[in-house]
Amino acid sequence: MRHQKRIRDYGIKIGCLETGRYNAITDVEGVTVGHVTLSDQSMQTGVTAILPHTGNTFKEKLIASSHIINGFGKTMGTIQMQELGVLETPIILTNTLSIGTAADALIQYMLEQNPEIGRSTGTVNPVIGECNDMFLNDVRAQFIEKEHVFQAIHNASTEFEEGSVGAGTGMLCYSLKGGIGTASRQFQLAHGEYTIGVLVLSNFGILSDLMMNGRAIGQELKEELLRSWEEKDKGSIMIIVATDLPVSERQLNRIIKRSVAGLSRTGSIITHGSGEVIIGFSTATKIPHDNPNHCLSIPAIHEEEMDTAFRAVGEAVEESVLNSLVTATHVVGRDGNERPAFKDLIQEFNIRLA
Repeated sequence: MRHQKRIRDYGIKIGCLETGRYNAITDVEGVTVGHVTLSDQSMQTGVTAILPHTGNTFKEKLIASSHIINGFGKTMGTIQMQELGVLETPIILTNTLSIGTAADALIQYMLEQNPEIGRSTGTVNPVIGECNDMFLNDVRAQFIEKEHVFQAIHNASTEFEEGSVGAGTGMLCYSLKGGIGTASRQFQLAHGEYTIGVLVLSNFGILSDLMMNGRAIGQELKEELLRSWEEKDKGSIMIIVATDLPVSERQLNRIIKRSVAGLSRTGSIITHGSGEVIIGFSTATKIPHDNPNHCLSIPAIHEEEMDTAFRAVGEAVEESVLNSLVTATHVVGRDGNERPAFKDLIQEFNIRLA
């Protein structure tokens, strides 16, 4: 996005469903994404904010769910989300040791938007996701400040950059530079057209496992590099799934679980030290914070229509991961640590992807 060369620009088309206008999570109407990028020598980190709709998320909550593929992570807010089945704040992504700062900032943002919190009503459930960027970033320095979270929220728009930006600034993917990636799928059901959009924060995998549309491109690159990239996988991936499909919390949970299909098609084996966490929400129904004193009507698709959504989320996750790789740029960070960019390697070794 924003004039970056993405996986489709290399001639690789993932799956069979059509994409939305931006081929991004923001193809789901109302969803916006903002970044703050901190990139200077040992400081290689940032913040990414996903705003689920244009209104007040606390007052108009959304059907939401989370799923843990492998629980090596420090995600905040998913316990209440699983219990109540709703999202009531933006979603903030950052590095592992900055989740406290991100939570403080998001809580402050929500308090400013909602003066009744902690007075005439309850508190608020901030949702924070993280990955560990310590190879390129001096994570102990805790560079993230509350102001960076506010800026990321303020910067949110329908078009945004991918790769080495925001929370993805210091992340690795398949031993190369990783970061932020996004994609979407649109599909027609009898009662309307719907969109599933995905955003990933990729920070996992070893080079030899990398697959692109069934091709073992990682093994090819490793042979060209003539050196070992088989470092132990200690990374993670955060997967954010948005949709305008009318679903119950149970149905949404079934959909987001299928993210693992797309993740696996890129080569992931879901290792011991990798945290794979998915957070999903639907914009189709807004749940009022205040009791309307009448029964709520929550529309939901028929179970027989779920397979198309399963396919859509798998395709979008797969393409999002690949987009995070091909848009990322070479970064030199903490102690001179570095990881090359995928796009630089295929150019250096004259490798055609299609």
